[in-house]
Amino acid sequence: KNSCDLMLHHSRGIVLNYIKYRETSIIVRIFTEAFGMQSYIVNSVRSARSKGKIALYQPLTLLDMVVYQKAGKDIQRISEARCALPFQSIPFNPVKTGMSIFLTEILSKLLKEESQNTELFDFMFQAIQVFDHIEEGIVNFHLQFLLKASAYLGFKPSSADDFLVQ
Repeated sequence: KNSCDLMLHHSRGIVLNYIKYRETSIIVRIFTEAFGMQSYIVNSVRSARSKGKIALYQPLTLLDMVVYQKAGKDIQRISEARCALPFQSIPFNPVKTGMSIFLTEILSKLLKEESQNTELFDFMFQAIQVFDHIEEGIVNFHLQFLLKASAYLGFKPSSADDFLVQ
């Protein structure tokens, strides 16, 4: 193995979900600014000594990361991760928490093979911040988010007539 192939990179990321892996680890799926959709293994995050680091990997958490990126690997590693912007309301509001889980499920399907897409990443990063700060009018946020995100994914309604049932 050539150690020159393994490089450290800085990237922002949006957590979509994670699955438990072995006794104390997780594999987390993160939509990154620099590399698109990536899977990372995070060791010892579920142990008693991890000091709540699992909170970094909750749905829609906005991260600043330093990652090891090796071409051709399906699962990468995170060197450092910190919360880019701590949430003020999403984890504490049951409606917003439910919408976050819904959005991450849909985004996990939509972004399965997504490569770097800076415009989509910027839209999502900013929309999540808005979602965290708005207090009224959140009932249709998830629908508006998905409708607006569709333009960055290559499909969108061309007019209001597209919404009419034929």
